[in-house]
Amino acid sequence: MCAAALLVGLVAAPVQADAGARDRGAPDLTELDLTEPDRNATGTAGTDTAGTGLRGLSWSVKATGKDSRFRGLAAVSRGTAWLAGSKGTVLRTTDGGRTWRDVSPPAAVAEGLELRDIEAFDSRRAVALSIGEGEASRVLRTEDGGATWTETFRNPDPRAFYDCLTFFDSRHGLAMSDPVDGRFRILSTDDGGRSWRVLPNTGMPDALPGEAGFAASGQCLVASGPRDVWLATGGAATARVLHSADRGRTWRAAESTVPAGDPARGVFALAFRDRTTGLAVGGDYRTGQASPLAAARSADSGRSWNQAATPPPGYRSGAAWYPYGRSTALAVGPTGTDTTTDGGRTWRAFDAGSFDTVDCAADGGCWAAGEKGRAARLERR
Repeated sequence: MCAAALLVGLVAAPVQADAGARDRGAPDLTELDLTEPDRNATGTAGTDTAGTGLRGLSWSVKATGKDSRFRGLAAVSRGTAWLAGSKGTVLRTTDGGRTWRDVSPPAAVAEGLELRDIEAFDSRRAVALSIGEGEASRVLRTEDGGATWTETFRNPDPRAFYDCLTFFDSRHGLAMSDPVDGRFRILSTDDGGRSWRVLPNTGMPDALPGEAGFAASGQCLVASGPRDVWLATGGAATARVLHSADRGRTWRAAESTVPAGDPARGVFALAFRDRTTGLAVGGDYRTGQASPLAAARSADSGRSWNQAATPPPGYRSGAAWYPYGRSTALAVGPTGTDTTTDGGRTWRAFDAGSFDTVDCAADGGCWAAGEKGRAARLERR
């Protein structure tokens, strides 16, 4: 069984469900927290005595009114974010999380689908990926804020299992499948997700025995800039990171320091600040299993990886760079959030709440999401 398939039935430690809320009309922008975080003289985020680099900020949980598990998240801005999750559910907020509109595809299109990734270009345009073997892997696209959806890809190959989706810009994007015929399969679009084609696998290295991706947070495939993209793996003897500098045509594999050697272990999420500086987080997703050394960093486009001197204390499934600090980032998982202010060398506890994924917009809007409809935005305390 592939690593992605194992995650389909994953159940993490329970958390209290949030109270329900419905979209109640136009947003009141005067109530949004649109202030920029404190900066020091160098222009980076101020650091408190705990060394979090996020002085005066904390997660503010936003009631979504749903019990779906949201592993797909797209942070457009401080005001706008999209969530995608189980039961074919897609939610959108345009008022900083005060209200959420259910913009799920019709049941005839998406009922029962596991939507594990979503990429949004603004408040109206988004592309979502469902996972699973064969036809369960699909791509859906909306241009009107989720009022209507179009299925633009349905996987015809029963051997393929798509895990993650990423875009370089509003036109060019990729999706990745677990290995088919011994190599990871890459799907490409150059029209914003309206059409897709499978790329030749001649430039893809052979997969290791048991190697696959983890559909845990929509971050096993990430892009930075117009051409660079990275793919995270696990399940094999070694957890690897594959890098392409030509939009997925050719790839180069590098071993990470994150422990593997089991179908439940490996790199679950990547985050690249630019085309050279990246983070990898993961571990063992099984409840109660230790996840030592489950974070690494790269300063050479992923050609080599250095183990974090002080990693997060447990499995982490998502990571994101904080826009107002070049060395500050967040990592999330079922047992909490950790932050680094030194580019991934050391990590400190930030919050104990459960999240599966995290994403930050260029304007400083950072969002997190996870089980039982849980969603949050980073705000001043």
